[in-house]
Order: sequence, then C-alpha cells, then structure tokens
Amino acid sequence: MRASRSQLSSKPHFSPEWRQALQLLACNKRGAIDDVLELGHGFSPEMLGMLVLDGLATVVTETLIANGATFKIKRMQITDAGRFAIRG
Repeated sequence: MRASRSQLSSKPHFSPEWRQALQLLACNKRGAIDDVLELGHGFSPEMLGMLVLDGLATVVTETLIANGATFKIKRMQITDAGRFAIRG
C-alpha cells in the first residue's frame, strides 16, 4: 500500500523510531545503505520494510565493482510522501 499526500493527515502519528529513520534519510540526498541503518543505528529490518510498504521510503539497488568483485548495495531513500510526513 502506498500512502499519498492526500491520505496522510497533517500531523501523522509515527513512532519516534520511524520519525528518526525518515529524518536520517532526509539528511542525505543519496539515502543510506540498509546495513548501516540496521547495524549502525539499530533500526530493525521489519521497521525499515514498513517505511517502504507505506510509501515513505524506497530502496534503490546499486552495483559496485571493486578489485574484480561485484557487490549489490541496497540504499534506502526517502520519498516525497516521507518528506511530507516529517514536516508536520
């Protein structure tokens, strides 16, 4: 389910953890690597998944090649709906 601006109340009632994660994503234009959000900031994979399911964040997969090895990196980015939600 995706939340549109019209579906969000002017003052959404997110948990402090959700708000903190969205604010962290909003601070960086490129977003944040999901492992950093989980290990470095203590957010659970389930909570991060809920942000995506609710349309407040999205996941972009990037391919990194270093020393002949290929790595897939998942980066979370805030959506317009997520920015709108934390403005209140």
